[in-house]
Amino acid sequence: MYKRAIYQILMTNQEFPEFDWERVSKKGIGGGYSAAEKEELAKTYEETLNVIQEKDVVIATVVGVSDREVLLNIGFKSDGIVSRSEFRDLPNLKAGDTVEVFIEKQEDALGQLVISRKKARILTAWSNIEKAFEEDTIMNAFVKRRTKGGLIVDIHGIEAFLPGSQIDVKPIRDFDVFVNKEMEVKVVKINHANDNVVVSHKVLIEKDLEKQRQQILTNLDKGQVLEGVVKNITNFGVFIDLGGVDGLLHITDISWGRVNHPNEILNLDDKINVVVLDFDEDKKRISLGMKQLEAHPWDSLAADLEVGSTVKGKIVNIADYGAFLEIKPGVEGLIHVSEMSWSQHLRNPSDFLQIGDEIEAKVLTMDKEERKMSLGIKQLTEDPWTKQDLLSKYAVGTDHKGTVRNLTNFGLFLELEEGIDGLVHVSDLSWTKKIKHPSDFVKIGDELEVKVLELDGENRRLALSHKHLEENPWDAFEDTFAVGTTHECTVISKADKGVNLELPYGIEGTALLKQLSKEDGSLAEVGDKLPFIVTEFNKEERRIVLSHTKTWDGSEEEVVAKKKKSSPKAAASSQSSEKATLGDLDALAALKAEMEAPKKKK
Repeated sequence: MYKRAIYQILMTNQEFPEFDWERVSKKGIGGGYSAAEKEELAKTYEETLNVIQEKDVVIATVVGVSDREVLLNIGFKSDGIVSRSEFRDLPNLKAGDTVEVFIEKQEDALGQLVISRKKARILTAWSNIEKAFEEDTIMNAFVKRRTKGGLIVDIHGIEAFLPGSQIDVKPIRDFDVFVNKEMEVKVVKINHANDNVVVSHKVLIEKDLEKQRQQILTNLDKGQVLEGVVKNITNFGVFIDLGGVDGLLHITDISWGRVNHPNEILNLDDKINVVVLDFDEDKKRISLGMKQLEAHPWDSLAADLEVGSTVKGKIVNIADYGAFLEIKPGVEGLIHVSEMSWSQHLRNPSDFLQIGDEIEAKVLTMDKEERKMSLGIKQLTEDPWTKQDLLSKYAVGTDHKGTVRNLTNFGLFLELEEGIDGLVHVSDLSWTKKIKHPSDFVKIGDELEVKVLELDGENRRLALSHKHLEENPWDAFEDTFAVGTTHECTVISKADKGVNLELPYGIEGTALLKQLSKEDGSLAEVGDKLPFIVTEFNKEERRIVLSHTKTWDGSEEEVVAKKKKSSPKAAASSQSSEKATLGDLDALAALKAEMEAPKKKK
């Protein structure tokens, strides 16, 4: 220890002018001194040194600077050496400068002082950060890089997190513009457990804006026109920064025209003029308008635009009941689905029009005070019911083909052409089949051939028939199924009072339940094929009544005799017929004879 002390004294001999160097040279270092002299010498040496403690932060003077190291003197018995990398923030460091250092060890294994500037900066920085947090003071920070959700800033060597929401009062879309720049911040949170620090720049701006916000709110009034900046865009509207206070510009108040989304007209950071529509002082909600700064488009409509005028526009919306045609931004008219086609059957408007279609239409009604207008597009074409060739084209007895458009309980409506519909009554669908509902015969969309029965152009009525495309087979059936004739029939259905029977040629007949008794005492069931005798024939009502029981109980002759007595002519016709039928008369007669032969033989 004494040798090291003497070495230090030798290195700084100018501070000890009365030191006896000759005596030292004669007696050697430490030699020839009495105990009192040695104690005085040690005391003198100790007085030249500073008293330091490990873990303290002290001021050091730069003694020398090299490319790799910095030599520092803290007034201790030995100097400290610190890596040059800890002084990157001081590129112009030179001898004589002072810096703060942290005492790690007074002596290491080699007796060397161990100090660190980096740790000193960290301790000092943490102390300053805690002080700034407690006293709510402003600190300077250097933005090092961006990270997820914000920025990483350096505060005297301590990395802190600056959330994106705390950078500014308005949303920040590009964090990179702040990197490598200095920024004033306030410490808002410290987590000592994880050594995390959260800072905010927004709080500084908010304090500056508070006075401006109060001034704006104090002077705010309905109808006032202000300049603002688009701060945020949503589906329902746009938030406008009025200089410290935000207002909502609803999507319906952006333009007189139809707006599907605000970004069709406005962009972020756009500067626009708006008018104050409403203001809630308690909730500090401001409703703004932009379209109100312009005159309503209805007020600038041409004076000659009236009912009957033809207009051009674009389809901007389609509903179930019609489509909206935009003549100019803010001026729309409704085209009801019934005004899209001369057809009597309403269809979906999308069958005729699509959004974006540019079309012409005729003005049907107009109310400028209510700002409403109804339009039609079918009026641009000729009404098919007023065509000159209508009477000849659809004359009674002419045949046509159409599309089934609608079904009702009493019949079906057939579209022969666009706007020309006709009714086919359910009774005019078939000569032979008993059709309860048209859906049993056709379905919507089917094509059907018909014959015109009646034409009423004035009332737009057209009666059609499908069965009249063929001759009425009941004229022939009058002879074929005369009372007393017997036929093979199939029971096709059964009800409470009777059954339905399928007769030859595809026609149907009926029989009472009591007329189903078989010779063995049982009753005929659905699916049974048995002989039946005709007991009643009504051509007008197309009704044939039959009986199976009378074919075996001996009352068949009574049926024939009864018919002869009531109508000799009909009885004669039952033996032979010279009347025209649907098919070959000879074939029908042969079939009839063949069916009756077994009975006569019996």
